[in-house]
Amino acid sequence: MSPDRVLSHVDEREVVSLTQELVRIPSVYRPEEGGNEERVARFVEEVLKGMGLTVHYEEVVPGRPNVIAFYDSGVPGKTLLFEGHTDVVTEGDRDSWSYDPFGGAIHGGKLYGRGSCDTKGNLAAAISAVRAIQRAGLPFKGKILLCIPCDEEGMMIGIKDFIRRGWARGVDGAIICEPEENQICVTQKGAMRAVLETRGKMAHGAMPLTGINPIPRMARILTELGRLEEKEKARVGKHPMLGWPSITPTILQAPVSGEPQINVMPDRCRTTLDMRTVPGQDHDVLRKEMERILERLGKEDPDLHATLEVIEERPWTETAREDPVVEAVAHSYRAVTKNDPVYNGVPGATDGTFLHRAGVPIVTTGAGDRHIPHHADEYVDVDQLVETTQIYARAALMFLTG
Repeated sequence: MSPDRVLSHVDEREVVSLTQELVRIPSVYRPEEGGNEERVARFVEEVLKGMGLTVHYEEVVPGRPNVIAFYDSGVPGKTLLFEGHTDVVTEGDRDSWSYDPFGGAIHGGKLYGRGSCDTKGNLAAAISAVRAIQRAGLPFKGKILLCIPCDEEGMMIGIKDFIRRGWARGVDGAIICEPEENQICVTQKGAMRAVLETRGKMAHGAMPLTGINPIPRMARILTELGRLEEKEKARVGKHPMLGWPSITPTILQAPVSGEPQINVMPDRCRTTLDMRTVPGQDHDVLRKEMERILERLGKEDPDLHATLEVIEERPWTETAREDPVVEAVAHSYRAVTKNDPVYNGVPGATDGTFLHRAGVPIVTTGAGDRHIPHHADEYVDVDQLVETTQIYARAALMFLTG
């Protein structure tokens, strides 16, 4: 029985309406307001229960829940996971928006609002794809697992908790629902986040020799890290889908605490590093290279005292085009669009990073211009959103029926 039959059961009004309802529930993580992810998670929980799915609601930390749901065929087989997060980034200055960031308005075939593209539209597409499969009544084996975690935009505590509790065990493939213009992303950059600190001695700006200035010492370190970045670029080259690796200083603080004054030399200087890696780079080797730079500079300057702390690490990922989950999505893209798929890579990291580390083959795809997330007037194209729902539904059936 052809999986194409599910396509006619995708309801455009349903996926659009569900996207609007999700966008209209603000879920920016704001600790002073109790988090804000709980309300949207409760809404999703009720939607999934209304579909007759087996639903689990699990708090990762107070006010920050994951929602997990199963649609089980009742026949032993593989498990396919759809993953889409509930949190969104800040809307920023509302005056910079042409439309209410939490209004879900539709103009010119585009649905506007914070999270419409990243990634509530794609979450709605995954849920609506399961509904289409239910309505179609086509037989399949195994089960569909919906993972709807909190905190993808932060430290990804939601997906880490999902894996820690054992939910990823036995999953045979995962579709990561992120805005990629329905391109099929089979690789993504890794990330290392680090805090670099130099320590000196506070002194009067008119008498700098009575102290130790940590700022020029930090400048020397950053210059050496720039040389390390160029060395890594020359070694691994430009990745055909991900581009160049990078070591990017993002925050510079001096003093680290207390009030800054123009005539006071601070005692500490702190920099954060956002490092993005590509296949061919080893995070442990990169860390050791940076530590060697600090050691060498410390020997050259006895007053250079520096520390490096890696606070987050996300490995780069690669999935073969021949993997069944990639093939199911690619075949379904052809069937839905009548075009050949475009393969690409994710320029940043997703929750799929940790699923990959847990041994789950992943492919990332979904509706939305990949350059639109986190911008004012974020939107998702309605026609593309429907197309995504059809691709998700057909790919699920194809993957599970073999």
